[in-house]
Amino acid sequence: MTPARPQSSTPPRVLAIAGSDSGGGAGIQADLKTMLALGVHGMTVICAVTAQNSVGVQGYWELPSEAVRAQLDSVLGDIGAQAIKTGMLASAELVATVCDVLADVAAPVVVDPVAISKHGDRLLSAGTVEMIRDRLLPLATVVTPNLLEAELLTGRKVTGQAQMLEAAKMINAMGPQWVLIKGGHLPGRPMDLLFDGARVIRFPAERIRSAHTHGTGCTFASAIASKLALGEEVPAAVKAAKEYVTGAIAAGFPLGAGIGPVDHGWQLRTAGLGTSLASAGAAD
Repeated sequence: MTPARPQSSTPPRVLAIAGSDSGGGAGIQADLKTMLALGVHGMTVICAVTAQNSVGVQGYWELPSEAVRAQLDSVLGDIGAQAIKTGMLASAELVATVCDVLADVAAPVVVDPVAISKHGDRLLSAGTVEMIRDRLLPLATVVTPNLLEAELLTGRKVTGQAQMLEAAKMINAMGPQWVLIKGGHLPGRPMDLLFDGARVIRFPAERIRSAHTHGTGCTFASAIASKLALGEEVPAAVKAAKEYVTGAIAAGFPLGAGIGPVDHGWQLRTAGLGTSLASAGAAD
């Protein structure tokens, strides 16, 4: 095998500020896998550590605010970032710590307002949703709530596409440039809705029947951040990220006794299979 050559330039850098998933399917682990698959250099600020597997979250422990601030200063002070993604921030204090730093950063910020795990376990302490609403959303280039997170942010039920648009308008008024309401949990054909205060862009998709969807939200948000770092505008970044996460869901695999993860490396495996088939054809 011929050794790979060093890259002639540094790839775009994306910083994930989130929690660690010991099972490897979501959180920081999903962020880094997504970034690698999409051709950017992933960096991390860990805000919380979870004891987590395929059947649930057995516990989580947030890091001290000084540890989170030190990680932020270390990475952004030396390396910098072309995009930033936030996930599980655990507490109001940590949200405030992150916002104090991000207020002075020019890179686009993708906010995944993680509140509850795939298994229904609450991942935020009291007062955190309010802090996200008041301080983090005004810094967001894109915020990516699912239906439950949209309900937590707005205080209103979201049961259909009309309510999705109303929720998007309410959240947009809280300060983010773009709101992406993810509609995968609605019955019928899945539809995500992107709104910037004027434009409404809908992203329909075929429903994939799979039990292995752990990490979907983290993966989608990290893919958007990666595409923004690569120079895409928000609508194009969302479209490309949705195509990536749809493929990852379709290729999801069983792991442990519960919900398995999406496959972050599905494109790499598909490319490898194509190369193998081409080689086999040439040999024949």
